[in-house]
Amino acid sequence: MKISARRVLGQVLLALVATSGGASAQSIASLPKASQPVEIVGEARPMIAWVDFCNRQPGECQVDPSEPRTIALSPKIWQTIVSVNRQVNTTIQPLTDMDHWGVGDHWDIPTDGYGDCEDYQLLKRKLLVESGLPRRAMRMTVVVDEKNEGHAVLLVRTNLGDYVLDNKTNNVLPWYQTGYVYVKRESQDVVAWVSLGGAVSPITTATR
Repeated sequence: MKISARRVLGQVLLALVATSGGASAQSIASLPKASQPVEIVGEARPMIAWVDFCNRQPGECQVDPSEPRTIALSPKIWQTIVSVNRQVNTTIQPLTDMDHWGVGDHWDIPTDGYGDCEDYQLLKRKLLVESGLPRRAMRMTVVVDEKNEGHAVLLVRTNLGDYVLDNKTNNVLPWYQTGYVYVKRESQDVVAWVSLGGAVSPITTATR
């Protein structure tokens, strides 16, 4: 049975309020050390499912050039990012697109409480935007994961480097500590995608 978007978002927001005074060790720790962001190497073709999502919900894909390209991290903002990642991961239930929608790939905000990787990240971005963070600095990103399968994460671009929000872990990690191969992400300039050229982290290089 489907439930409303308001109810799903409300559940996540209530969980955030409930845990704001007892955040995890990562969220109350000092800010992470600065690191190099992942570099773009050119243009990339978007996924058909993303194009369909943007046609249905253009506001979720718009790029406002007046917004900053990176987020200036403070302890409060860092805690918000970590908390949203954790609470969405624990609130949304995993369900493949085939079981959910009867198709191989479908992007959407998980308003019924179910979704797969990209749906988790779209909800996280929506909540972070509602918290006051710039959408332009938070880019949907396609990677190859530890199973050599395609996977979607949310790349949060900050003044201290690029950090990854992922439904596979409650820890928000620097991009190079995930072990993923970075294929492409949304552009920060137009409604399009850019190539990351198969950028790999030291972890990936050491294990492949």
